[in-house]
Amino acid sequence: MITPLPSGLQKTTNYKVVLPFYLYASISFIVATALLLVHTNLTKAHHFNPHTLAITHILARGWGTMIILGASHQLLPVLVDGKLISDVLAHLTFIFTAIGIPILVYAFYIFQTGWLMQIGAVCINVGIVCYVLNVFSSSFSTSKRNVHAWFIITASIWLFSTVFLGLLLVFNFTYMLLPKDSLSYLSIHAHLGIVGWFLLLVIGVGSRLIPMFLISKYTNDKNLWVIFWLINLGLISFLLIKFFGLNNHIFYFSVASILIAVCLFGIHCKRAYTVRIRRNVDEQMKTSLISIAQMLLPIIALIITLFFLPTNKFPNMILLYGFCIFFGWLTAIILGMTFKTLPFIVWNKVYHTKAQNSKTPAPKELFSETIYQFMLYSYLIGFIIFIIGIISLIDLILKIGAIALFTSAILYVYNTSKVIFHKPLKTI
Repeated sequence: MITPLPSGLQKTTNYKVVLPFYLYASISFIVATALLLVHTNLTKAHHFNPHTLAITHILARGWGTMIILGASHQLLPVLVDGKLISDVLAHLTFIFTAIGIPILVYAFYIFQTGWLMQIGAVCINVGIVCYVLNVFSSSFSTSKRNVHAWFIITASIWLFSTVFLGLLLVFNFTYMLLPKDSLSYLSIHAHLGIVGWFLLLVIGVGSRLIPMFLISKYTNDKNLWVIFWLINLGLISFLLIKFFGLNNHIFYFSVASILIAVCLFGIHCKRAYTVRIRRNVDEQMKTSLISIAQMLLPIIALIITLFFLPTNKFPNMILLYGFCIFFGWLTAIILGMTFKTLPFIVWNKVYHTKAQNSKTPAPKELFSETIYQFMLYSYLIGFIIFIIGIISLIDLILKIGAIALFTSAILYVYNTSKVIFHKPLKTI
């Protein structure tokens, strides 16, 4: 069958730029879940400990950031109505971040706060600078910049802010560059990445991809601009509180601002779903839509912590908050969108020149739907059980949840590898 790409994905970036990010992220996912399985006892420890820091950074950098970097390089031409300016900068982004992440993670794991950790942090910063330069040069090479372009431009700025503050915190262990110890700035560093990078980028890209894959003509740039400003105002107000010691009541404004933005994004996606042309929704899109609902979970966990279960009495609430972010909405949307974008990238690589003259497999035939379903069920079961384990602090429950998550990672790696290393079939 002749299977053209969706119109929004026909402006493509060289697959050699994109595929290494996907492969690297899949390996990071399986490593992160393996470490989680080995160290389920970290739920009873303070969140600032070597194993928690290592797992968090492999999730945030190796899993979340690397796959988003890969996807954003692929989708940047779509978002900015132009092209990716430099493949060289994209390759440098991958090389430096791919080298820096395992060095940094290993340094956290053994808690070697000297030169090893510093080298890892420097490499990551160099890679992200290359990415930011590429985003800016690509975005400003065209005369028009839509709301989606401003999401990715601003998210890239927040990403650089995140990794640069992280660099300062790493050097602060040794040289005391900052007025306070590194632990004092940990929440700032975390939320720069969570809100400024992940949330802003996921909404900016998701608001374009979800209607595209639903084949929905729904669009509402005014609503997206409101979401854009609410997220940024919420993050900026949070930073003002932390840096200048402003009245803590402003913190409620920060939470409310981001909560409203998430709800508006949910409404945006619901309306796109309602007016969709394609009535049948595949499992990948269902997973992505589930992730939108899961965006509320960390906010709910935060509200419960603020008003009912303070962290000084229930320290595992911080872990629950972080787990809902990285293993909740972020992992869910990656699981869904990987198998909506990656098959098209590989299909375009293998069959683009053959599609007009012969029958070719559909992009969805490049991976196993059965394996995907088992992966999804294993992920959802593991996610729910591990949350129960965090709340109950029962190690057996945590182990069962971690085993299910590790299983989902193995299945994810199998399916992504099946796509990435797909060989052309004989065409008729």
